[in-house]
Amino acid sequence: MEYPVTRLRRLRRSEPMRSLVRETHLEPGALIQPLFLCPGEGVRKEIGSMPGVFNLSIDEAVKETEAAAALGIGGLLLFGLPGSKDEQATGAWEEDGIVQTGLRALKQSAAAKQLLLIADVCLCEYTSHGHCGIVKKSGDDYEIENDSTLGLLSRTAVSLAAAGADIVAPSDMMDGHVAAIRDELDEEGYEQTPILSYASKFASSFYGPFREAADSAPRFGDRRSYQMDGANLREAMREIDLDLGEGADMILMKPAMPYLDVIRAARERFEVPIGAYQVSGEYSMLQAAFAKGWLDRDRAMMESLISIRRAGAGFIVTYFAQDAAKRLG
Repeated sequence: MEYPVTRLRRLRRSEPMRSLVRETHLEPGALIQPLFLCPGEGVRKEIGSMPGVFNLSIDEAVKETEAAAALGIGGLLLFGLPGSKDEQATGAWEEDGIVQTGLRALKQSAAAKQLLLIADVCLCEYTSHGHCGIVKKSGDDYEIENDSTLGLLSRTAVSLAAAGADIVAPSDMMDGHVAAIRDELDEEGYEQTPILSYASKFASSFYGPFREAADSAPRFGDRRSYQMDGANLREAMREIDLDLGEGADMILMKPAMPYLDVIRAARERFEVPIGAYQVSGEYSMLQAAFAKGWLDRDRAMMESLISIRRAGAGFIVTYFAQDAAKRLG
């Protein structure tokens, strides 16, 4: 049929009509809120490059958990800022590490029963050099040692599961990390703990504000020898395939909006739950435009999230989680 018989605008004339025929829907339960845990009490320190996002002491994180649960948000993704750092990332796997302590405190909150507590598994926040693995350095030359890092990652995952993590999420991009973590979890009796792998994590300039939030910027070099080249879509599919073969239960794509094509390709190829991380730079870029009055805050926020969902993400890690949940109400 052609115009005037076919008039697609008939289905756009009112909000109830648009709602009825809307193809992509978003609900609070599909949103995951990142939290940055830090030592101390009563600490709620705003991150300069991320307006509305805070480093939180554990008591403040409990309050944030209650607010997230009240809004129906699906879960929290926990990161830690340790009191001290060393080359072995000791704070990542210690029983009294910041995230382990936080998990135990959050689990005592009634609100936590309504949320999934997801623990990021990486070493960069805990190493003195800021890299995601053990560093072998000779003069100005260095290499991130893949295989010697795996033991620390699996030890970290087990400690987080023991502290109460519902899901562990390795984000380090070491080869073989999912298999090492799965083996160790199973051996220690945590065979029911799922692994959410950042299987497709690109070396991106959009991570900058996060590195301020987590104090995790590399002290030398960069992470391009282990995070993916942003030009490579086929390689991303290989990474996902390998992680699923090693035992990953779900995958997380990172970043989101600059890589919507990668999310779509993964959704079409893999029959597993897929999430996407709307990373700090995406959030901060939008916040800067809101502050200037260049974009309508609510509309741009929701449009960005819908674009990620439309591309194929079943759930979204986003710093807009609470604001979006209030809009979805």
